[in-house]
Amino acid sequence: MDRLLTVQQAAEALGTGVRFPRRLIEERRITFVKVGRHVRIPEGALESFITEHTVEPVAVTYRRAA
Repeated sequence: MDRLLTVQQAAEALGTGVRFPRRLIEERRITFVKVGRHVRIPEGALESFITEHTVEPVAVTYRRAA
């Protein structure tokens, strides 16, 4: 079982304020767990979110005009 992160811990892992993970939860864009009235984000769900939204760089090659 994954470690459950608080919204604050998730925000720190993402390098954002708490509003961003709260918005992800509200829009149901990330998996979360309700523990009573508390909301927790599984560590694996956060890692998956980061992996899915990672954009790889594009290699650009320049040709010299003849």
